[in-house]
Amino acid sequence: MDWQECKWQKFVKEINVDESLINSLIKSSENKLKTNKRVELDETTASTKVSIVYESLREVLEALAVKKGFKIYNHECFCSFLNEICKDKTASAKFDNFRKIRNQINYYGKDIDTEEATIMIKDMILLRKDILNKYWDLKVSRRW
Repeated sequence: MDWQECKWQKFVKEINVDESLINSLIKSSENKLKTNKRVELDETTASTKVSIVYESLREVLEALAVKKGFKIYNHECFCSFLNEICKDKTASAKFDNFRKIRNQINYYGKDIDTEEATIMIKDMILLRKDILNKYWDLKVSRRW
């Protein structure tokens, strides 16, 4: 779905920039990463940890959208946002892949093994860090 279709379907609306909301979303994203660190990775927790880290990444994307004056109501439209508004095709493709796997976990009962979860979690955390560094000019540590 492209950005125009997201707007036409009313999955996106223009809003005023809200610094309080942006800060709240970033803090919530950080809390999800802290929660992720507290849970041991094993066959039982792998899918849950992937979902938690995905939500942390999505909250950073939501904060970025708010920073640029948009409210996005559909995860697929975050891909269009990254691709067409932010001009970041690489981040868009990565997020779309994470989105599809997370949907398989949440809606179709897909199990993720610990090896796949480890790689996916690391990649999502790196994408989150890259987005924060690029769009907020923050130097986010690798502590997560």
